[in-house]
Amino acid sequence: MTASRVLVLNSGSSSVKYQLLDMADRSRLAVGLVERIGEETSRLVHERITGDSAPDAAGGKRERLGPIADHEAALKAVAAELAADGMGLDSPELAAVGHRVVHGGTRFTQPTVIDDEVLAEIRNLIPLAPLHNPANVTGIEVARSLRADIPQVAVFDTAFHSTMPEYVARYAIDAATADAYSIRRYGFHGTSHAYVSRATAALLGRPVEDVNVIVLHLGNGASASAVRGGVCVETSMGLTPLEGLVMGTRSGDIDPAVVFHLARVGGLSVDEIDSLLNKKSGLLGMCGDNDMREVLRRAGEGDEAASLAFAAYVHRLKKYIGAYSAVLGRVDAVAFTAGVGENAHQVREAALDGLAELGLALDLQANAAGSPEPRLVSAEYARVAVAVVPTDEELEIATQAYAFVTVAQ
Repeated sequence: MTASRVLVLNSGSSSVKYQLLDMADRSRLAVGLVERIGEETSRLVHERITGDSAPDAAGGKRERLGPIADHEAALKAVAAELAADGMGLDSPELAAVGHRVVHGGTRFTQPTVIDDEVLAEIRNLIPLAPLHNPANVTGIEVARSLRADIPQVAVFDTAFHSTMPEYVARYAIDAATADAYSIRRYGFHGTSHAYVSRATAALLGRPVEDVNVIVLHLGNGASASAVRGGVCVETSMGLTPLEGLVMGTRSGDIDPAVVFHLARVGGLSVDEIDSLLNKKSGLLGMCGDNDMREVLRRAGEGDEAASLAFAAYVHRLKKYIGAYSAVLGRVDAVAFTAGVGENAHQVREAALDGLAELGLALDLQANAAGSPEPRLVSAEYARVAVAVVPTDEELEIATQAYAFVTVAQ
C-alpha cells in the first residue's frame, strides 16, 4: 500500500485547524478545528468527508465541548477523532504531516523536512512573527512526538514571495541596519497566492509559465501580489502583515512618521501604537466594523463612516492594481480570492470601475452571481480576464508537502 495521505496542521496560539487529505486523488477525508485551547470552554469540531464532500453518516460531524489543556492534548484529541473514523495517526497510509509556518525569513524558501536544526531556526525567527511562529513551533513539537517516524514538513507563508528581486525586497534604509535586524519585505499569504495564481492559469486553459496575474487575497487580512509566469515579483505585505492594503483591523500603508507623531505628541507607547495599527485600524478603525458585509449594509443605508471606509478600501485596491499592472507590463488576469474577494461582488465591481484603459471590464451579471467554483466574471470583450478563485491553502500545503516527500523518496 502506497502512503498518500497528508495531515495538514495550522496551529494558532489557542487553536488548531486541521485537514486530512488523500493526495492520490486530492480529496479531503476529514476536516476539523480545536479552539479555545487552555480554557474550560474548549471546543473540538470534527467532520469526516465522503467522496461527494457530504458528511458521512458513519462518521459525520461531531462536536466535543470541555477543557483541552494545551496543544498536546488538542492534537491527541484530533488523533482520537481520526482514529474513530479509521484514519488514525498510526495509519500506514499517512505519508507526512504538513505544517503551516508563518515566517521562514530568508533561510526557508521551499518546503522543508523538520529536524532539530530546522526547528531551532524556526524558533530563531520568532522575533519576526511573535504572534504566529511560537504556536507553529508548538504544533510541530507535539506532532513530532506523536508520529516521529514520518516526515514533518514545514510550508512557509513567506516562501512564495522569496523570488522577489532584491531591489523589491529591500527597504531604502541604511543597509547595515537592515541587515543587522533582518529588515526587508517578506510578504505573507504565500500559500494562497501560489495556489490561486496556478488555479487562475488552469481556469484560462494556459500553462502557468505563460500567465501574468495580479492576485488579490481579500479577507480580514488582505494582500496583493504580482505573479509573472508562476513566480512572485512583488507583494503588498512587507516585514510584517501590516503593510499594503486597507484591511479589517490593519491600517495598511501609512506614513512611518505617524508612529513618531503618536509617540511624541500623543504620548503613546510602542505597544499601544502596535495595537492601534494592527488591531484598531483599517475598516474597524474608520467605521467601527471590520466585517465587510456589515460595512456594505451600512454604506447602502447611507452611513457616512461606512461609506468612507469602503471608499478608502477600494481606492487602495485600485492603486495596487494599477501599480502591479505597471510592474508586470502585461496582465493576463486579475484574480480575487479569500472571504471578501470571493463573496463581495460589490468590492470587485468598485475596485475595477474606471479601469477600462487597463483592459479590465466586468460582466456585471456574472460578477453578481454567487458560486463556490472558480469562474471568470470579466466581460467577453475585456482584454484582461477577471477571475474569482476560491483559495485552498490546506490543499496547497498538502500538495507541497507530498511533492517534497515523494521527491525525497
